[in-house]
Amino acid sequence: MSDTESVITQEMKDAIGVESDPVVYQIEKGAILRFAESIGDTNPIFNDDNEASKTKYGGIVAPPTFLRSIAHVRSPEPKIQITSPYSANVDGGSEWDYFEPIKVGDTITATTYLSAINERQGGKFGNMLIMVRETKYINQDGKVAALQRTTGISYQPPE
Repeated sequence: MSDTESVITQEMKDAIGVESDPVVYQIEKGAILRFAESIGDTNPIFNDDNEASKTKYGGIVAPPTFLRSIAHVRSPEPKIQITSPYSANVDGGSEWDYFEPIKVGDTITATTYLSAINERQGGKFGNMLIMVRETKYINQDGKVAALQRTTGISYQPPE
């Protein structure tokens, strides 16, 4: 492959911004309590009704990383499957922005879409395709509670 050939196809470009079907999650108190316990977080806002009711949230809220636990139950599937031409894949990491607290009784609707696709030529790992997917978590009031950006990197190792 020369330095000017791109592996980004028109199909890949067309997939940018296409949202998945929504996945709906009901936020249960038991799930929040178990999650807080599993990460060893004893902050009463995550596990004590009485203390949490005295906060500005008026009750138990989920720890910020809680959404990671529900996303593995049922994740939104992209409407357009993008297949990389490269054989190796690595997780490039995740970034989270939080806007609204996740509370007991909330209904969270998640959708995922490809937000960016780029490539890099050469380097230690050979040619790389970098895809960024964003998952929006919207509460029952229509407010974005959180936004997750996940980067996936596929590459063709040099021979």
